Amino acid sequence: MFKRGLCALLAFYCFAYYAAHMSAQQDERDVQPNVRSSAEQSPSPSARARVLSVAEEIETQRIRLQSSEAETRRDAVMRLGSLERSDASRAAVVAISDRAVSVRVAATRAVLALPADEAAALLIPLLERRRERNEVVRLSTAYALGETQSRAGVLPLVAALGDRSAGVRGAAAVALGQIRDDRAVPALIEVLLRCVQRSGFVNRLLRRRTEENEFVRRSAARSLGQIGSRAAVPRLIEVLGDEGAGDDLRREAARALAIIADPAAILALRTVLTARDPYLARIAFEALQRLDPTRAR
Repeated sequence: MFKRGLCALLAFYCFAYYAAHMSAQQDERDVQPNVRSSAEQSPSPSARARVLSVAEEIETQRIRLQSSEAETRRDAVMRLGSLERSDASRAAVVAISDRAVSVRVAATRAVLALPADEAAALLIPLLERRRERNEVVRLSTAYALGETQSRAGVLPLVAALGDRSAGVRGAAAVALGQIRDDRAVPALIEVLLRCVQRSGFVNRLLRRRTEENEFVRRSAARSLGQIGSRAAVPRLIEVLGDEGAGDDLRREAARALAIIADPAAILALRTVLTARDPYLARIAFEALQRLDPTRAR
């Protein structure tokens, strides 16, 4: 009897120990997911430090934008732009109307981390000559608008194709190719073969005109290819066949025709396979391999 009682007591203690052990393990399993979840939700100390560091940097540059020194303000704008963050870009917005040209130029790049249409809305007024007299700012603005790829920039950039500065006109042509909107096609086609007023007082007085700047024409040809509209093919063929045009311009026309890939360009491309410019001949050959592979050889 005594032995049976002792065995029962030992069995009870073993069962109690086992039950307590299993309960502790279950509690531990219940707690661990919560601990992991909390750890996953809370940023690490290094992540918190990075966020704090960026915020401090933005605030530091915001203060520097109030400096009386133009170079300090320009450097602050460039530092904000280099962060490539929308909050940093918003801090740089004030620099768009800065009195120093170098600061305004830097600001056209610094706002590019904003949403495309928001950045475009800030940049568009700087394309208007009556508001922005400095052509370097207008040129930088045109390139920046192209990088936004916002369609809101198309019509202002088309208007900038008529800017007095060839650099601004070229930048506008490049930007329109980056945006790739068909609304730009008629204006870019017109640029290809248009004549512009010659510079100089006497030339203006006598209304002497000359062909559009070659960089502007090359940029227009390239952008027409990027947009890919077949409406541009006849004018591009005309430029391609003009032996008096610059070699670089004819090459861009050939590249554009290759991208558009309209069979209507095959004959014109075959004609320049024997051109004196070997680079043009090569571009035409490669274009024909895509358009008419059986007859390109």
